[in-house]
Amino acid sequence: MTAVRERSTSDGPTAERLAPVRLAPEQVRERVGAVADPELPLITLGELGVVRQVTAGPDGTVEVTVTPTYTGCPAMDVIVADIRAELARCGHPDGRVRTVLAPAWTTDWITADGRRKLAENGISPPGSRTAPLDLRLGTGVACPHCASTATRPQSPFGATRCQSVLVCLSCRETFGHMKAI
Repeated sequence: MTAVRERSTSDGPTAERLAPVRLAPEQVRERVGAVADPELPLITLGELGVVRQVTAGPDGTVEVTVTPTYTGCPAMDVIVADIRAELARCGHPDGRVRTVLAPAWTTDWITADGRRKLAENGISPPGSRTAPLDLRLGTGVACPHCASTATRPQSPFGATRCQSVLVCLSCRETFGHMKAI
């Protein structure tokens, strides 16, 4: 990203190149947090809670710290590439992405907006990790289509590793349910 200022001369307008615009870490965090999750593009990395912090090192290089939803998450390569692309757009092409595994990511880090977006898009958001076993397995989870809690597990495997498939006994629709971790 390069800033350009136009100036006039006797021959007409010319473009003068300025130094690249480098956003401050707090602005970078906002922009990186707005990057869509590659597996669930309806939710951002910030709403998902995988962006832990954005800091500037002693050398001024911006570093984004992320925690994957799962160790070995297949989307991490894409997430890192998307963050690096956003860092470049923020004026930090030399920015670093650091992955940390501790503390482990938890569904408790999903924001209220993220949970709302999941539900609006037909994915039942996760409940508490400490909920009774029947809720964690999908029995009694509210259906995102009709809000009935008459639901049961259909498959422990969903569209992504973090989802299972439930069926609503009221409206008979199947839906994804994000597992509580």
